Amino acid sequence: MGTVRDWLVLFRAGNCITGFVGVFLGAILTLEELPSGNNLNITTLLALSVYSFMASWNALNDYLDLEIDKINRPDRPLPSGRINKTVAMIAIISGCIISFGSLFLAGQIANDLTDNFEDWYPTIAIWFLALALLLNYEDDRVLLGLKNRGLPGNLAISISVGLVVLFGAAGIFDPLNQRAVSLFVIGTLYNFSREIIKDVEDMDGDKGRNTYAMRVGADKARLTSWVILLITLVALLTPFAMGIFELIHIVFLAPGLFTLMSVKKHIYLAEDTAASRMIKISMTFTMIGLILAAIW
Repeated sequence: MGTVRDWLVLFRAGNCITGFVGVFLGAILTLEELPSGNNLNITTLLALSVYSFMASWNALNDYLDLEIDKINRPDRPLPSGRINKTVAMIAIISGCIISFGSLFLAGQIANDLTDNFEDWYPTIAIWFLALALLLNYEDDRVLLGLKNRGLPGNLAISISVGLVVLFGAAGIFDPLNQRAVSLFVIGTLYNFSREIIKDVEDMDGDKGRNTYAMRVGADKARLTSWVILLITLVALLTPFAMGIFELIHIVFLAPGLFTLMSVKKHIYLAEDTAASRMIKISMTFTMIGLILAAIW
């Protein structure tokens, strides 16, 4: 059955917290304050939906990558045998059920708040879009199998991560809120760059897979990752230039911008693990900075 720690590792519980928080970020950016009352109930349920969805997907990824992980990550719960495959699949299905159930309950609350429930439909559409991206990423027998198509696969995963912000905004009836859309674009770009670097890290065990790093080589993949980070830099500054956030509040982005620029050194020195970690730190600082810019 595995220990509690094994299950936390399988689900990548720490990474799932990012999705949980991302839903609240979308709601906070939209409301320009912390959600309360029914908005808090809806946001919490949607955050739980995202958390269980991400946990299920992470476990499914390990389930399908079992043979590869016997080379890349033999110490993980599934390839080491500490968690049985059958039990893992039950947990994967349970996570999906919890995710959909939380979405359903949030919809029930939203339905009581409005005479026009159609306004909440984008929330449901975003959930199914994320599911479609997941299925098309993993399945190469019936669907697109984006996991083995290089950059499209990296982009699909990045969009699914970015969608959590719009999910939070949609839950309170404003999916196209400019502040939330800005963070969606920024988060997608950050994750896009990081996904490419992570593929470089895994090259030794990815033989036979058609990742972007395997196709073009480590150096070109690192360069692409850095170019995307430069585009991310532009995306960070654009909302302030457009007046979506007050220009004076750009100071809140200083830690994120500084950390982003420091990634270049690690990419140049081929320190892929350090580069991936710094991208994640920069993204975290940036999210905090944008929240402060929205509510200050």
